[in-house]
Formats: sequence, structure tokens, C-alpha cells
Amino acid sequence: MNTGLDVFATLHDLVQRSVASLPGAQRGSLLVRAGRRLVYRAAVGFDGVLPGKLRVPSDGGLVSGSAPHGPAAAPEAARGPCLVSAAAWYRAHLPEVAESPGWPPEGAHVLLVPVHLFGAPGAYVALEQPDATPLQGAYRALLESIAESAGAALERRGLFDEKAQVAQELRLLEEVLNAVAESVDLLELIETVADGIRSVQTGPRWSTIDLAILDDPGSGARASSAADAMPMMRFYKAPRRPMTAYWNNVRDGVLAAGRDLRATVEFKSGTVAGAVSQEALFEEGIRRRVSGIAVAPIDPVELEPLIRRAEEAGIPVIAIDSPPVEGSRCSLYIGTDNRIAGRLAGEMMLRLLPQGGRVTAQAPSIAVPNARDRLDGFREATAGTALRVASISENRFDSALGVELALSTLRADPELEGAFGICSENGPGLGIASRTLGRAGELKLVAFDLITPTVAMLQDGVIHAAVVQREYDMGYRCVQALHDMVTRGVERALAELPASRFVDTGVDVVTIERTPFSIALSDYLAMSSAHRIANRKLGAPDRDLGLEFLVIGMAERESVAGDERAPVAEQSLAGRVISTCCSLVIDTTSSEYERFSDVAEARWNGARTMVGVPLFSRDAVFGVLLLSSERPDACSPSDLALIERVAAVAAVVLENARLLSRIKERTRELEALSRRQEALLDTIATMSSPVVPIARGVLVMPIVGALDAQRSGSFIDAMLREITEHQARVVIIDVTGMAVVDAGAANHLVQAARAAGLLGTEVVLVGIAPEAARLMVDQGLDLGSIVTRSTLELGFSYALSKTGGRVVYRSP
Repeated sequence: MNTGLDVFATLHDLVQRSVASLPGAQRGSLLVRAGRRLVYRAAVGFDGVLPGKLRVPSDGGLVSGSAPHGPAAAPEAARGPCLVSAAAWYRAHLPEVAESPGWPPEGAHVLLVPVHLFGAPGAYVALEQPDATPLQGAYRALLESIAESAGAALERRGLFDEKAQVAQELRLLEEVLNAVAESVDLLELIETVADGIRSVQTGPRWSTIDLAILDDPGSGARASSAADAMPMMRFYKAPRRPMTAYWNNVRDGVLAAGRDLRATVEFKSGTVAGAVSQEALFEEGIRRRVSGIAVAPIDPVELEPLIRRAEEAGIPVIAIDSPPVEGSRCSLYIGTDNRIAGRLAGEMMLRLLPQGGRVTAQAPSIAVPNARDRLDGFREATAGTALRVASISENRFDSALGVELALSTLRADPELEGAFGICSENGPGLGIASRTLGRAGELKLVAFDLITPTVAMLQDGVIHAAVVQREYDMGYRCVQALHDMVTRGVERALAELPASRFVDTGVDVVTIERTPFSIALSDYLAMSSAHRIANRKLGAPDRDLGLEFLVIGMAERESVAGDERAPVAEQSLAGRVISTCCSLVIDTTSSEYERFSDVAEARWNGARTMVGVPLFSRDAVFGVLLLSSERPDACSPSDLALIERVAAVAAVVLENARLLSRIKERTRELEALSRRQEALLDTIATMSSPVVPIARGVLVMPIVGALDAQRSGSFIDAMLREITEHQARVVIIDVTGMAVVDAGAANHLVQAARAAGLLGTEVVLVGIAPEAARLMVDQGLDLGSIVTRSTLELGFSYALSKTGGRVVYRSP
């Protein structure tokens, strides 16, 4: 029994054995306790009773001693196997059956066999029998033995689930903390937080995770008092993009390499077309003349001309994740050997379906080299077996279309026993379809990569295995390779790499539990984090070489986050959280919150649970993390505790981003003020040292204020410029307005006279005050051969005598 690969099949087999072991048993199920509810994990014999298949896992109703159905709603009271009325049981835990006319049969009972998990009843095998015959002898021992096996399988699964959740939580907190060191915008932050919470908390299945931030940083409520009036808030609704986690991992590797190698690295996700298309981003990189470019080509043919242009411009180009066209001018391809990865997927499917069967496959497009190679590898692994690929669909990079195609395929061919999700988004799409049709777990599903929905479906048993690329390594090694090419030369760097110019980063096969041919999800996450830490310890060069690299990833499509500004009323979830400074979990059907406008809207959209968690900066609330789920009672105390921990870390990141924004804004203000001050000083300098031509060949330059080294240079430059322009023979420097004529000022005046003398112009110094003259004598200052006169009038007379002019005095 290999529960690690297919726990659904294990539990289903145990229920089947239980039904076969009990004389007269018609049908049976296994229900597991989840909080106050029971959830169906396996069911046998209901196909002819229900209008459709019983979804597994699915809600099995409330477990409560005060419920109106007595022991049927409170099976935990049972010390051992016990009988309850079938009608009461199905009314409590399968109402769609209880409502069927003439069913259950009169006198039918359900035998409940408790399954102990960690010492207490945590699950129940429910077997329907035609009468109230008690369980006796060997039958009792056999069913208790089966229940014990089910308990062992569930305990083992629970331990691996718990270990995986702890590993995911640590990884989530690490990712959010890493953002503290970066300049994070709010959209990127909420996507990181939302993606991480969804991957850790698979039970609630959060449909929305939003962020509300107060406009005024100082308007938050103090923890000791309520706010009198609700301020304006800005709401950020990040788009749901399943591939976010994959490309976030690539980005993390890229940025880590940039830090280690002390290079500037920019990571951008490009679409097929539009303003942020891969072509537009590539063009921008060439225009900026970056040191190197790495790209994951969506359309290798369209990008090849740009790759050639980059090479001609001396910019090395590397392809990552998806290979370039044959004969490409790309220097290197770093990624996955997709044919080998496809073979591994095929081998896993053979283990899941050892008797063979019909399988469907889905890809974005078979024309994409990655998808084509994986499918070829899958077929190679299953060649010569009873397993065959019966159909292939293409979702054209549209996740919603992928779900529709999967539903259509499964409805049209109910004999399909397996499904292969060839690329990241295909596995979750097939999983949604199998869950919708009640075939979750029964349909054996192998996916690619560990994006958030894949993690959730692995834990739910909807996806059985995932072939996981090492995308972090991909990002890290592409920057490493570009750095080597630029610093050591392309040929020298490539000489140490495989002759094929292809670096295979490898794959891992991940299942929820560890098996001889796969890694447990928890172990994978732990190893991944350890590997990142090891990469960060690599030596870095002693100096910054000023290199700039551009890495272009893939985006599913260009999408814009919801970003709206609105007042927050007290009668709203966000308003209540701000005013009370406390987290709040709301049942949207409760009459207590029926006046809350946002709760009413969420209820209209199908939400049953809403959660609001405050974001604190010191002792003030400045924002709220908002979540909603279509599940009732979706947020357990442990779920809320994790969300509060994430919110605390996110608050630090947000405060860091807000602080950076304020610093940048203040820096811009200071730079503008500095520019205005410089302009003012220039104006003052011009006004304090004007040049006035007063006669042919004679200039007057008054000096007002101090003559320091900086001003002296400007003064001499202006003087020489005006001498040349006016062909002046004499410059009269009037120092009447100078504050002090000290040794420094005297030296600057001598330099000015010497500079003028080189142009054949004589300097006359006028306006020296008696106190200044006395100070100059006391300090032994020497003005050299500069001619001095006491007043401007006398200096002007001297200048005219040198230029052949004369002063004529006329009476009024």
C-alpha cells in the first residue's frame, strides 16, 4: 500500500474492503473531521443514488452534539462501532440523498466505525446496512483492523501535511522578509502575500486577498482609542495569476545572483503583445545597451531578429526556461531537459495506473518546444504499455479556457483514467475540472511545477504528483553565466560549459509523502530554502564592475491590479478593524454584519467567510489585510494566527516601502530647492559683481560682499569675458562694498590683475576704506603693481588718462 503516491486510492480500497466484509452492506464512506465539520475522503456505492458523483473531498456537514439528529450528528460520542438510523445520518451528512423520494430504505441503518487519529476519534467509516443487526465477532475485528489501517494512512498523511505547511509558512515569511531589502511596490507585495497564503492555507481556498492602506500615514487609529471618523483608504486588488509563484522563484534567483555578483539586475515579465511584450522589453534593453540579456522566449521565432541585433551590438543573450529556435544566435540555453522531464511524468503515471488506461493531456500549445518535448518524453515512457494518450487539448495560455476544455474532455470521455498537465497552469485546470465532476482523486493527475494551486491540490489529493523544474537555479545561473561572459569573454566562459551550449538545471518529482521515486513536498521546500541560503554564501567580487543585466520572464497576459480610493465607513469590515485595532472573522450570513456594505457585496459574490487583519506601524493601524472564502467556517484559529504573522511581516515591508517613498520625495524636494538656491546664488553673484562699461575701453566692476575662492573664479571669468568683448584697456574694480579685505581677498585681487594684464588690460583698485588700508598695512599685505585710487571718480580720471580721454565738468 503506497499512500504517498495515491492516498485517495488507499482510502477508497479500504472502504471497498469494508463494504465487502460486512454482510448485506450496500455502500460506504470515509469521513474525516475538519474543525466542526466532517469531510468525505472516500465513497463507494453512491453512483446510482445521487444525481451525480459524490465529490471527494466534499462537505459532510456539521458535527455537533446539539444538532437535531442526535448521535448521527455527534458520532464522536461513540466509544466503538455503533448503529444510527440511516435516515438521520444522511439528513445530517448527505442531505441530497436524504431528500430522494423512497430513500433510504425503511429500516436501513448506518454502522459507524471510529477511526482513531493520534489517540482520539478523528474519522469514521460509515457503512449502510439493511437492518439494525449489531456488529459481532470476526466482522467487528476485521472492520476495526481496516479502520486502524485507515487511521495509519491518515496519520501519516497528516504528519506530512503538517510538515509541508510549516515548511511553506517559513518559506512565505522568508519571501516577504526578503522584500524588505528591495524597493517593493504594493502590487508586488500583495501578490507575494496572497500567493504565499494560498499555498500554505489550502483548506480555506481564499478567493480574494486584498490590501487596504490609509492615505494619510498619520491618520491611523491608536491602539488605545477608537477613531472618531474613518479616513480615505486605497484598496489594492491584485490579479490572480497562477504562474506568479514560478516566475517569482526565477526572479528571486536572478536578484540573489545580482547581489552576490554586485551587478545591477532587472527582472521583468513580458507578454506576447502589448506595451510590456517581450519584444518591447528586449528593444528597451538594446537601446539602453545593457551588459547582457536573458529571456524566456514565448515565441522564439519572433525574438530571433532581436537576439541577432543584440549580438551585433556586443550584448550577449541567454535563453532560459524555453529553448530558442534551432541555429539561434543565443550564446547559451539554461533550462530543463524537457524530454527527460516528460519521461519522468510518464513513469509516474504508469505507477498510478499500473493496469494501463486512457489519458488526456493539456498544453498551452503543442507548437511550443517545451510542451512538445514533454509530450514526446511522456509517450516514450509509456510506449509498449497499456497506457495511451487518448486526447490532447491546447488552452492557448488562457487558464479559464483550460478549465473549459478539461471539463469538455472529461464529460465527452468518462472512461479517461488519467490526465497530464504539460505546463504550469494545465495541472490546476485539469484538477478543477476533475473536482467539479466529482472525479477528484479518482482521475490520476500528474502536473508540472509547484505553482500555488498545484500545492493546494497536492495536499487535497486532487493532483498526485508534480514534476518540478528548478526555476530558482535557472534564474541564478543565467545571471552567473552572463557575468562570466562579460567579465571573462564569451568564448572563454562558454569553453567551460557543455559543447551543446545547453545547461540542464534538472527536475524533481514531488508528492505529498516521500516514496522511493519521489520527494515529499515538505522535504522539497526545505531543500529549496537551504539551496537558496547556500547560493547566497557564494563569494562576490571585491568591486562593483558597473554591470547591468536584463532578465525577461513570461507573463500570462497584461493585467492591471484593482487600485481604487474610497472612504471607509465604520459599518464595514475594514472600518471595524481600524477602529478596534483587532482582527475580525465574519460569517457573511450572520445578521450581526448585515449592515456592512462590503460584507453584503461579498455575500452576493458567494463569500461565506471574511477576515480582516490590521497592519500596525508602532502602535497605529495604517492598513488592513482582507480575505474572503466561499467556504463557511473557513478560518480556524491556527489559520488566523498565520495570517496575523504574515500581516506583521508585511507591515514591516509596507512601512519600508512607504519610508523609501518619503525619502525619494524628500530627496526630490531638496534637489529642487538646491537648484533654486544655486540659481539664486548665481543671480546674487551676477548682481554683486556687475560689469559696467562707462567709457570707450573702460569697465567698472563693483564688488559687494565677501570675495572667496569660489566667487573669485566666477569674478575673474566674467572680467576676462567682458574685457575681450569690449576690448577694454582699463578695468576699475570698486571694493567700496566689500565687507573685509583680508589676505585671501587681496590675493584674489592680485590674481585678477595678473589675469587682466595677460590681455593687455590694466586694473585700477578704488574705494579702499581707511580701516581696510590700516588692516592691510598691519598684515603686510602687498597688492603688487596694482594702481589704487581712493574714489571711483579719481580712478575714472586715471583710466581716461590711459585711454586718451578726459573729464569735462559742466555747470548745470
